[in-house]
Amino acid sequence: MIDHLGFSVSDYARSLAFYKAVLAPLGYGLVMEVTPEMTGKDARHAGFGKGKPDFWIGTGAEATRNGLHVALQAPDRAAVDAFYQAALAAGARDNGPPGLRSHYHPDYYGAFVIDPDGHNIEAVCHAPG
Repeated sequence: MIDHLGFSVSDYARSLAFYKAVLAPLGYGLVMEVTPEMTGKDARHAGFGKGKPDFWIGTGAEATRNGLHVALQAPDRAAVDAFYQAALAAGARDNGPPGLRSHYHPDYYGAFVIDPDGHNIEAVCHAPG
């Protein structure tokens, strides 16, 4: 149903490096950047995805703090673990280590981190272990 999502960040270079590191274990990479020269506005945007950019960060609006939750689908539990380790190494704060969250459903395996702007970013796998 959702084609893409995006949100503002307070420090573009820091967040670009952060998301390059934490999205790689999930198979996401930087697909494109939109520069101020391209839009005629003083804003930068980075689109991540698997072929098509569907996860965007950018500048130009005040960053939303402490209210955004994004859950990213992981292909398996090992990718959730790798996401979590990459996020911590890139400067994220722990918000729930990898593990089963059976209160959601028996195979819900997720990990939660807080990104540099205070957003709660999750990687989740719904497949049986």
